[in-house]
Amino acid sequence: MAQTKGQILKAEDISKRFGGVQALDNVKFDLNYGEVHALVGENGAGKSTFINLLGGIYSRDSGRFIFEGQEVEYLQPSQAQHAGIAIIHQELSMMPSMNVIENMFMGRMKGKVGILNWKELERKTIEAMRVIDLDVDPRASVRDLTISQRQMIEIARALSTNAKLIIMDEPNSSLSETETERLFEVIESLKAKGIAIIYVSHKIEEVLQISDRITVFRDGQYVGTIPSNEADEQTVISMMVGRELDRRALTDFVIRGDTSVTLLEVRGLTGTRFRDVTFDLHAGEILAFSGLVGAGRSELLRAVFGADRYDKGEVILNGKPVRFKSPGQAIRAGLAMVPEDRKVQSLFMNLAILKNVSLAELPHMYKGYINESAERRLAEKFVGQLDIRLASVDEPVSSLSGGNQQKTVLARWLATKPKLLILDEPTHGVDVGAKAEIYELMHNLAREGVGIILISSELPEVLALANRIVIMHEGRVTGIIDREGATEEILMAHATGVKDEFAAVKVDREGAAVGE
Repeated sequence: MAQTKGQILKAEDISKRFGGVQALDNVKFDLNYGEVHALVGENGAGKSTFINLLGGIYSRDSGRFIFEGQEVEYLQPSQAQHAGIAIIHQELSMMPSMNVIENMFMGRMKGKVGILNWKELERKTIEAMRVIDLDVDPRASVRDLTISQRQMIEIARALSTNAKLIIMDEPNSSLSETETERLFEVIESLKAKGIAIIYVSHKIEEVLQISDRITVFRDGQYVGTIPSNEADEQTVISMMVGRELDRRALTDFVIRGDTSVTLLEVRGLTGTRFRDVTFDLHAGEILAFSGLVGAGRSELLRAVFGADRYDKGEVILNGKPVRFKSPGQAIRAGLAMVPEDRKVQSLFMNLAILKNVSLAELPHMYKGYINESAERRLAEKFVGQLDIRLASVDEPVSSLSGGNQQKTVLARWLATKPKLLILDEPTHGVDVGAKAEIYELMHNLAREGVGIILISSELPEVLALANRIVIMHEGRVTGIIDREGATEEILMAHATGVKDEFAAVKVDREGAAVGE
């Protein structure tokens, strides 16, 4: 029977340097059997570095890990896995060309005389997925699954290793509310079995709900550890950022756009996963798109931006009909789009930060050759403006934390001086400090007359930022509501297709909310 009491892990004076950056500086951490110990901090605080050191991905410079009473140093991930440590990484590590079974047991497939028992592997895969109520064809190719399904398979894979310690790095970043509730139920059952969990999340409310203790890192250093039942959001945030964060810095940034100037009109747009969508956007307005995963929001805005095709309908920009055949045409017309998946759709991870920032502006710098001085000035200007924390603009963008990578994407598009900015989940995987900075940036751009379209799955974010909210359900607009008349209950009712339960909000034939 697994041990259920006592200390399973102790980390003492752990340090790690990458070039000129001190990622961790003598930090400490401890964990008990059957405990959920949250590790929080801003992007760049050292959380991921700590996890990767414990999991054998990096080697530490100094300090020691004591696991189950023995000092250990894992030189590769397989050693940590064999010892009973499983990691659910924030960035999915699946092989899209392989099926679910192969991804589930990658590196753990064993057979007699080189022959695998696929039926047995399939049975174990179904069994692992059943624990988290995931119903997916085990022989389906991972590339055909949604991001949410892939995230759930990552969780099932970790559970299937019979680990003694599970590290969850933003495990529900792509999950729906229902899936998150199921994840929390699984965590409670793991605790009851004595399994220890390190839980990393930027969602403070969630951390307070699920954890027993909370440890905070800041700028690579240990700040402190507090029992969750003695903490509140403001206490944790203050420890993370080293100052009091005004709650308005995280919310109430709404300003009223100039309704006399219509930047964009979309009429009856129909394409893959969206049908007969109509809306407009005014100068200086933040228009949010809300809805459940699969509602068609991203596909719709990608079509407007020229990244995807649409079958019928009309897009009118500044009073003139347009149909962009490529994002390049949209960019030249004054549009910019920050997509949801920054690593796959935006960043070139092995290229320098400088190159990633200047990429969209290179056509204006090319005069038979690239003006490298102008390129560097541009990158350094926006690095300073957005407070991107780095050692040098010549470092690869992969060296940055998630929040600073997101700021790099924003810097690229701000350099084009857009009149219309589309932001798809811009605060995904971003800490509270960086989130506040992104909100303030949106606020300032709107004040300058930039029209902003925000796609967000976080209802508090939508309600705090938007002038108006477009709600979609299964590819259709079910309501367009002014912020003053919106609540989380109303948005969810429209997003799930049961809006008629809320008589206070009626929807006219244009999809706009009207009074009774």
